[in-house]
Amino acid sequence: MDALPESFDNEKAQTSPPQSPALAARALDPRQKEKFDAIRLACRDHDVVALTELALSDEGLMSDNVRKEAWPILLGASRSREQCDAENEKKSSWKKLPPHPDENQVKLDVDRSFIYYPTDVTPRELGERKDELYDLIVEVLRRHPMLGYFQGFHDICQVFLLVLGPERSVTAIEHIALLRIRDFMLPTMGPALDHLQLLFPLLQAVDPKLCAHISLTQPFFALAATLTLYAHDITEYSDIARLFDAFIALDQVFPLYLFAQIVIERRDELLSIPDDEPEMLHVTLSKLPKPLDLDGLISRAIELQKQHPPHRLSTWRRVSRYSVLKATPILRNSSSKPSPAEDLAKAEILFRKHCEEMERTKRRQEMLQALQKRRKPLIVTLTVFIAVVSVGLELYNRKHHGASMSRSVMLGVGGLWRILKG
Repeated sequence: MDALPESFDNEKAQTSPPQSPALAARALDPRQKEKFDAIRLACRDHDVVALTELALSDEGLMSDNVRKEAWPILLGASRSREQCDAENEKKSSWKKLPPHPDENQVKLDVDRSFIYYPTDVTPRELGERKDELYDLIVEVLRRHPMLGYFQGFHDICQVFLLVLGPERSVTAIEHIALLRIRDFMLPTMGPALDHLQLLFPLLQAVDPKLCAHISLTQPFFALAATLTLYAHDITEYSDIARLFDAFIALDQVFPLYLFAQIVIERRDELLSIPDDEPEMLHVTLSKLPKPLDLDGLISRAIELQKQHPPHRLSTWRRVSRYSVLKATPILRNSSSKPSPAEDLAKAEILFRKHCEEMERTKRRQEMLQALQKRRKPLIVTLTVFIAVVSVGLELYNRKHHGASMSRSVMLGVGGLWRILKG
């Protein structure tokens, strides 16, 4: 691991994207210096517990200088220089790998990137950043071709690129894609929508009146924010970097709890919208309020998750056992401490199993739909068939057994008809 800078006092000297205005405007106070020293020590010792506490405390990790070291550790993507060199020798150049089918869409999105930040670069430097972003996304997709790109993934990647730089970002984005937002990169958006279905049961547990009011619309209003880890909606670089401190330190369901907390704190505003205007509710919920008290929201959302953990929500059972919400925490908490490459390999296996499960579900739904379409013709055919069988059995019964068994025969035919009809 590269050594951390000896001093973080001179924030203005950094050429990275703008930091917190409070930090840029003055020298660090004793409390901030103490926190920087604690972060440096935790990074040196790879102390994930300490780093997590620091990332969740007020102002998060405070500076990109320390995020550059802390984020890979929190992601489980930290590697020694020797490990990096060994892996680079094994890997062929990503440019020689087969193209990913989504590369054209990546190019279109990258052309629209870096709209709000950084603000201190020339047009030439901005073009170089976009080239780096395109290479970063395409390299990850080519190395893991099963992943499906979605619009907004570039918003997440640009934050990591600005913080970590092009070389360190590749491994970090691999971990984000496969261990954090894997469900969003599956062939369909079904699993992502399963995440959103957790929102209403959560709100119902906290505020039934508010939940009933906004349930007039679908929870799609939370899709853009949770899909992109809020990188599409938050325009201040210092805010999104601080928010990523929390997302990286906590589990994969936390972005949804943060959105729920935002909704809860907008209670009066939302209840003032008439019940017969669900479109207005959707538009309001889709836009994050400004400004956001990020430190307060994060701490309150953490408490919300403690009080109402996801496994207690009624729609939790709909989430696949291969989902990033269920399977990946087991991976990350494994006592065997697998290497970053092993983590990614296991995540790819879960990804494929999830795809297979989705394909089975799709075939089952198609079969049921086909049966539903043929239901009426099938009932007519069965009716004729059973009628013929019943007449035949009746004639046979009269001829060989007399009329005494007719009633039992007809009862049996009637039971058969009810079973087949069902």
